[in-house]
Amino acid sequence: MKKSAKKPVKKAKKPVKKDLLAEMKREMAKLNRESNAKIRGFESQIKSQEENIQKRVKEIERLKSKMKEVTEGLRKKEEDLQTSKGLLDQREVELSQLREEIEYKNKQLTSKDSEMESFKKTTEEKIFQLEAKIKELEGETGEPSATL
Repeated sequence: MKKSAKKPVKKAKKPVKKDLLAEMKREMAKLNRESNAKIRGFESQIKSQEENIQKRVKEIERLKSKMKEVTEGLRKKEEDLQTSKGLLDQREVELSQLREEIEYKNKQLTSKDSEMESFKKTTEEKIFQLEAKIKELEGETGEPSATL
């Protein structure tokens, strides 16, 4: 076996490795700065978005509260309307009863008027007959009587 000859080590390659290493370190530092800047940018965006979300949450809570107030107000108004409707219905029933009562009383009055007219005619006839009988009796007796 032959001894292999050792390859001579070139010193020129060492500085290239050092240059490459330095370049890689600079590139890594640059990437590190860029990534840190991007991270800060993202953190800033996230913080801004969180603030917007918090504002929206507060606005939603305010609107929920307002909606609750409005709903409560509407519920109370609905109750008032129902109460008023109940009173109105009750008054309409009372009015209907009063109309029926007035109609009944009017019929009674009409009946009484008719009865009074009949009584008046009967009475007038009796008075007329009595006056005729008085005249007849006066004629028979020849004495005038005190006229009413």
